[in-house]
Amino acid sequence: MEDNEMTLVAFNIIANVGDARSNYINAIDLAAQGKYEEAEAKIEAGKASFNEGHSAHQGLLTKFANGELPPMDILMTHAEDQLMSAEAFGILAERFITLYKKVNG
Repeated sequence: MEDNEMTLVAFNIIANVGDARSNYINAIDLAAQGKYEEAEAKIEAGKASFNEGHSAHQGLLTKFANGELPPMDILMTHAEDQLMSAEAFGILAERFITLYKKVNG
C-alpha cells in the first residue's frame, strides 16, 4: 500500500468517526433537553458514520492479515485513536439517553 493511499484511508477514518463522535455528543445534548427522538436520530446518524470509518479500518486489517504490511505513522495512529474514542462516545451516548429517559420519566 502506497503512502498516499494510506493517507487517504487515515483521513477517511478520521473524517467519518469525527462526524460520528459529533453526532453522539449532540445526541447527549438533545437527550438532556428531553428531545429523545432527535437524540435517537443522532445516534443512528453517528452509527452510520462510525460504520464507514470502521469499514475503512477493517480493510486495513484484512490487508494486514493477508500479509500486506501497511506503514504505520502518526496519522494512522491518530485515526485509530479517533476510532476508539468515537466508539466509546457511542456507547456512552446510548447509556446517557437511557439514563435521561429514566430520570425524566
